[in-house]
Amino acid sequence: MASEEEKPVMVVGIDHSEHSFYALEWTIDHFFSAFPPNVHPGLFRLVLVHAKPSATSVVGLAGAGAAEVLPYVDSDLKKIAAGVVEKAKQICSSKQVTGIAVEVVEGDARNVLCEAVEKHHATILVVGSHGYGAIKRTLLGSVSDYCTHHAHCTVMVVKKPKTKH
Repeated sequence: MASEEEKPVMVVGIDHSEHSFYALEWTIDHFFSAFPPNVHPGLFRLVLVHAKPSATSVVGLAGAGAAEVLPYVDSDLKKIAAGVVEKAKQICSSKQVTGIAVEVVEGDARNVLCEAVEKHHATILVVGSHGYGAIKRTLLGSVSDYCTHHAHCTVMVVKKPKTKH
């Protein structure tokens, strides 16, 4: 049996969206919780990565007065990141998944996730899909699309099934 350090790494990108948490739950259900821990302690080492935007990227070039709001925006971004991490840890704990690593890295999610793949020599990167249409995806940029083209590993995009009305 491989030690934790010898196991291949699976990086899961997390943010505040329900799509992100669905992707995490789906990944745990299919790769970690599907087997009893004493029989199959998991094939992968799980690393959760949250990209926290910088305050300046959120405020932008708002002109005079922007500098005064930066500390407040940064404080809010830190609170959001802490909430994301806490919810992700709760999901893992509720499914008896232990030994996870969690990182909060400031920057654009596309770059942060691809850099995490390199840093951890990840075998798989998991990202959720927000399900944006072509126009919104073009305007906002798709993290999953970027990662599928630039990450140096297999990228799994987990889509939340549409609910029927």
